Amino acid sequence: MSRDASCPWLSSYAKLDIPDDVPRFAKPLHVFIDEAARDYPDRPAVIFHNRRISYARLKEDAERFAFGLKELGIGKGDRIAVMLPNLPQALTAFWGVVKNGATLVMVNPLYMETELVGHLSDAGCTAMILLDRFWAKVAPLRDRLPVKTFIVTTVADALAFPLNLLAAAKDLLAGGKDRPAVAYGRNVVRWKAVAGARGRWSCPAGDPERDAVLLQYTGGTTGTPKGVMISHANLGTNAAQTLAFIHETRETPHCFIAVMPFFHVYGLSVCAVIPALLAAAVVPVPQYTPIDMLRLIARHKPTIFPGAPAIYNSLLQQKTLRDYDLTSIKLCISGSAPLARDILERFKQVTGASILEGYGLTEASPITHANPDGKDMRKENSIGMPIPGTLARIVDMERGEAVLPPGELGELVVKGPQVMLGYWNRPEETAQTVRDGWLYTGDLAYMDEEGYFFIMDRKKDLVLVGGYNVYPREVDEVLMAHPDIQDAVAVGIPDALKGESIKAYVVPRKGASLKKADVTAWCRARLASYKLPRSVEFRESLPKNIVGKVLRRMLRQEEMEKLQARRDKAAKEADASPRQGG
Repeated sequence: MSRDASCPWLSSYAKLDIPDDVPRFAKPLHVFIDEAARDYPDRPAVIFHNRRISYARLKEDAERFAFGLKELGIGKGDRIAVMLPNLPQALTAFWGVVKNGATLVMVNPLYMETELVGHLSDAGCTAMILLDRFWAKVAPLRDRLPVKTFIVTTVADALAFPLNLLAAAKDLLAGGKDRPAVAYGRNVVRWKAVAGARGRWSCPAGDPERDAVLLQYTGGTTGTPKGVMISHANLGTNAAQTLAFIHETRETPHCFIAVMPFFHVYGLSVCAVIPALLAAAVVPVPQYTPIDMLRLIARHKPTIFPGAPAIYNSLLQQKTLRDYDLTSIKLCISGSAPLARDILERFKQVTGASILEGYGLTEASPITHANPDGKDMRKENSIGMPIPGTLARIVDMERGEAVLPPGELGELVVKGPQVMLGYWNRPEETAQTVRDGWLYTGDLAYMDEEGYFFIMDRKKDLVLVGGYNVYPREVDEVLMAHPDIQDAVAVGIPDALKGESIKAYVVPRKGASLKKADVTAWCRARLASYKLPRSVEFRESLPKNIVGKVLRRMLRQEEMEKLQARRDKAAKEADASPRQGG
């Protein structure tokens, strides 16, 4: 990368001792666990309750699973859906599929049936790995899915004796007996039957630069869900780029607390791929609650805590926070939403950790920028600078061709070895999004004189709810399908806990006795929980432009003004309240 005016961030690299570039990773991704097992065979790779899995064992488990898949007729060219919470099996499945040569399709367990059928059908998944608790959701859809083989695991499979027996009993008492029994048979097999396969694994032939190891579904930059093809080289190089930015190496034993879901590309990268490159331990967290998280940190003493602002903030709200020792944490990696200075400073006070803010998108595997925390280099409200080996610039919003100077607002485009192979079966949209190697992010931003980038708005009305992408158009369609709704629109508004939440503006049909609870119930039956409107406002009409398009931005501005008015009122009341004398 040349040191010229188009890359002003390289001057900051010199101050932070960050390399300009990293070697492109051009091997199968499973090399990460192979090398960790070779160099640190006894280091823990996974820690879950009373079970510790070494890197030597994880490599062995992954190879058995890869061979077990091969015995089922699954191999290169096949797509395998993985619908698991953060359990040890998710990591075994991930690395096993990688070693098998098939392509992973990570599935959010919160998806409703239309989302499941849509994504798995589009991907053409021939196999699916899932938790038994999700069988009730999947079983009725079997005739509508391309899946031929289901591999079913249980929470008990994740545990060592005697907790595995206790977990099975607890699940039964907690309602497991009321769930439909898994219909094991020829095409529905137990996890242990695949994970315990005996045979000699051999590395399948392939091209790490061109083979998609992951097909990750996202709304992308256009809002329509599509599969992003990510290669071994994309994921592997992005992990190396990130570690070069944060100066971490394998020589220092690390432990990651994995609360970010593996089924999200951010969670998969920072909680599975990067730890393997570091030969670090991973503590999977299958279900997040603040108090359980505090207990896990105090017990396992992780050194690296990837998270999101909503998670850090929820921990800070716990009254018993000071009862737990969080000082083992040396680095937090925050993504998915902007991190408020107040949360950053308070969390640093509690842990003493550095906090690195990252920016990226699924199409970039996913990290492209980071805001450094150290040597007074962090800039407020900035996504930071490109990570090593990444180019970024701002182009005009009309044609996307003219490169704009510092300070001017335009569309952020990035280029680097982490940019996706393309969209699955969508060559036209790929050509629109990636032009001459440049990925058009759809985010409106500007760059300052020092090469720091600032996101001002989303080119499309994407809403980030607790780190999850929500596309208002999808919520609009659900609302408009209600027989008593005449007009409706969903808007992202600020949310203290989630960063943003969805608000629905609804115009009821004349004569309808529609209630807000009716709207909420209608959406709950058709949308994943994070997509649900958290508030509903009835109106006589919606603001529209001359061609009848709803002015979503105007409604969002109204909410911002209301929020500011509440803040101003609170500030005045605080100033007017009597102060105690000393």
